[in-house]
Amino acid sequence: MLLRYSSRLAPLRAFLTEALEGALAYDRIAGFFSSSILEVAGEPLERMAPGAQVRVIANSALQPLDVETARAAKAAMYAEWCQTLPEYLPPRLKERLRRLYTFLASGQLQVRVLPDAYFGLIHGKAGVITRADGSRIAFLGSVNESREAWEVNYELLWADDSEDGVRWTSEEFEALWYHSGAINLADAVVRDIERLSRRIVVPSIAEWRETYQAEPAAAAVELPVARQGTGLWAHQKSFVKLAFDLHRHRGARLILADEVGLGKTVQLGLAAKLMVLWGGGNVLVLVPKPLVGQWQDELWDLLALPSAVWTGRTWIDENGVEYPANGVDGLQHCPRKVGIVSAGLITQSDEAAEVLANLHYECVIVDEAHRAGRRNRGASHRNEKADPNNLLRFLQRVAERTRSLLLATATPVQLDPIEAWDLLEALNRGNETVLGSRYSRWLTRPREGLNYVLNWAKPPENLRELWEWVRDPLPPASEAPAFEILRRSLNMNETESWAPPEAFDRLSQPARRHLEWISREFFQNYNPFLRHIVRRTREYLEQTIDPETGEPYLTPVRVRLFGEGEHDALLLPPLLQDAYNTAEEFCQEVASRPGFNSGFLKTLLLRRVGSTIEAGRLTAQRLLEGREQSEEDEEDERPSSLHPLTQRERELLERFLQLLEAARAADPKLQAVTDILCHGVDDTEPWRQYGCIVFSQYYDSAHWIAQHLSQYLPEEEIGLYAGANKSKLFQGGNATHVGRDVLKERVQRGELRILVGTDAASEGLNLQRLGALINVDLPWNPTRLEQRKGRIQRIGQPRPIVFIYNLRYQGSVEDRVHRLLSARLQAIHALFGQLPDTLEDVWIALALRQEERARQIIDATPLQHPFELRYHRVTPVDWESCAAVLEKTSQLEFLRQGWK
Repeated sequence: MLLRYSSRLAPLRAFLTEALEGALAYDRIAGFFSSSILEVAGEPLERMAPGAQVRVIANSALQPLDVETARAAKAAMYAEWCQTLPEYLPPRLKERLRRLYTFLASGQLQVRVLPDAYFGLIHGKAGVITRADGSRIAFLGSVNESREAWEVNYELLWADDSEDGVRWTSEEFEALWYHSGAINLADAVVRDIERLSRRIVVPSIAEWRETYQAEPAAAAVELPVARQGTGLWAHQKSFVKLAFDLHRHRGARLILADEVGLGKTVQLGLAAKLMVLWGGGNVLVLVPKPLVGQWQDELWDLLALPSAVWTGRTWIDENGVEYPANGVDGLQHCPRKVGIVSAGLITQSDEAAEVLANLHYECVIVDEAHRAGRRNRGASHRNEKADPNNLLRFLQRVAERTRSLLLATATPVQLDPIEAWDLLEALNRGNETVLGSRYSRWLTRPREGLNYVLNWAKPPENLRELWEWVRDPLPPASEAPAFEILRRSLNMNETESWAPPEAFDRLSQPARRHLEWISREFFQNYNPFLRHIVRRTREYLEQTIDPETGEPYLTPVRVRLFGEGEHDALLLPPLLQDAYNTAEEFCQEVASRPGFNSGFLKTLLLRRVGSTIEAGRLTAQRLLEGREQSEEDEEDERPSSLHPLTQRERELLERFLQLLEAARAADPKLQAVTDILCHGVDDTEPWRQYGCIVFSQYYDSAHWIAQHLSQYLPEEEIGLYAGANKSKLFQGGNATHVGRDVLKERVQRGELRILVGTDAASEGLNLQRLGALINVDLPWNPTRLEQRKGRIQRIGQPRPIVFIYNLRYQGSVEDRVHRLLSARLQAIHALFGQLPDTLEDVWIALALRQEERARQIIDATPLQHPFELRYHRVTPVDWESCAAVLEKTSQLEFLRQGWK
């Protein structure tokens, strides 16, 4: 019989409640997957028969890529769930969630979601209920699974208990329920439902500090980064907890040396946020100039952490509001608790460094900290005192005026292990837990200590001599039971960082036996370098099983590299080859200038023509016209002028342009990019199907390639991601200026498959939606290459393999580096996780035909990794079950106060 219901005449909830009374089963085709589905579906369940089964198939906005792997599906579903949650959870809703969790956990209620990519939106709403007597009734109508639909809205519903009507509705449900794209509700969602049922809002920071002992989870569990994708990863939480615990104890002094793509900004930023909420002081973040805006965006978007950026004249907050400043003195009046400053300001302006060095801080963060070092590298071999550069000198000063100092660099050692010691020595200033007191062996005999650590020398066998290395600084009791026994024997508490020399005579016999045990592995497992350098590699996190989830800490993402074969270099047509040779001759001429020492400027034209012929052409034109090069192309504050040109230099540039004009030949790199995107390579599909970013160091190359791709593929939108408001969206050869956020969002939604980017896109940008990358040029700064790769081989990449193609011209500087040094470079990369910045000098030497010099530079790189990877272990941290949540408004009001 067909029954018709209208909410105009009677509440529709009555139908559902009556039909489910004592029911044996309930299958429901619902609307969009959200918390309201679970809320309403859960309420009538208690009226069903014991053991009754309820199945709900819900719609979802997940993309097919989101569910390509089980882990990606869980992450995407959890993120979508979090987006539907209301800001305020009334007691009634919390009670419903508590009951709902019981049903889900017991298995009585099962939920699957089906991405709308398969059938579009599930507008059809229907259900089948098996009554207590075994009969069945089906219903359909406009009623969505929400409180408003069942109790408030005007809705229509038809019920049908005929055999045909029930069978037809049941077949529709089963087709959706067993569809290959349907996935079970993620465990993370179920756990979050239970947590929300217990949720308590902590109203003030003071109460968080006192009543809740500054529990980190309360300030972290509902941050944007924790509620999107896979949330905070185990290794990220482990570092944040380590840093925050140390901060509350005596201050954190750590070097975060994770590989690229493991989320260092999130780790450092969250640690700093917890520190400032706990202590209330100022936070200074020093980063390379190209990263300043990216840091501010990520702190705000991922961590809800407001900050202000110093432009050189004013402070600008996270909303773009400017705060006028009175010259450099304005540096000390940051309008936010967190101030972000270009590290180049420290190296270029003594006045700015002086202002910042005289302030007090809760925490100081320095990104790319390997740029802080000694000018006289190798002085340690001669027992000479290190001559620190400006950035290292600043760190040495500011360390004494901050509670916690966090340094980030994937390569704490560039060419000499003493570089890591230099950073630790800076960390030790104002905190003797790192390398000890001023008389510590670690401070006074750095090379000797490094030789022991690296097994380059045999450690002392005499126990009293060993004691001199162990006692200062004496590792905390948490390091190993032996250190707890040593401390107990000397009545030393955890706040004491070193023991006096004569304490050796006071050691008990058990303590001495433990000291003998320590002697066998102290320098390898408990030395200061290992305690303060936190380094996790992608390989380890991909291969190690998380005991809580039974899955690897990271989903393995392999790289398949193309273009590395000996014959893969692109052949230049004769006239273009002549033009390249002329560019090389021009650089040789510049290098011969008396007293001219800028290796960067000596090779300027070769760098750019090695990117694309078009970039070389525009560079030559600007040089002849006396115009400056684009600031975006270069790092920090490098000089970019070769003027005035000599007559010979002008002649070579003019010849270079004449050859290009005569050639009128297509650039092989443009043809290669087009072929790879449209036809693939070897056994791969066309790379635009995977989503691809095409990288170039130079805006000239990126713009030219984007424009030509758009003309060749008029139906395809091509994004150009660049700095300084230069980003564009191309279609059919026409360009429209757009914000970078627009491009990022379209990539994330899968709407933009081809993105051409300058190195403005190589740092901090999450492009894990894309599965392929083409390097039009190979940056002479090796770190850039790693940063590019890190855009797609990163946390959240759903594909097990990503593709990378490296392009180079045959006979170019890049080709000579590849042919002569690629094997050595691969060995160094395997050792350090990325290439040290100092290897940029290899490219410069080869560009100037100084092959022996290039070999000397690369041979100076250490043949073994200086330090074992002690921090491969990841300490389990459970924040997701924390029901206490620090109120957001009180956090923002506090964090938006200025520096004291």
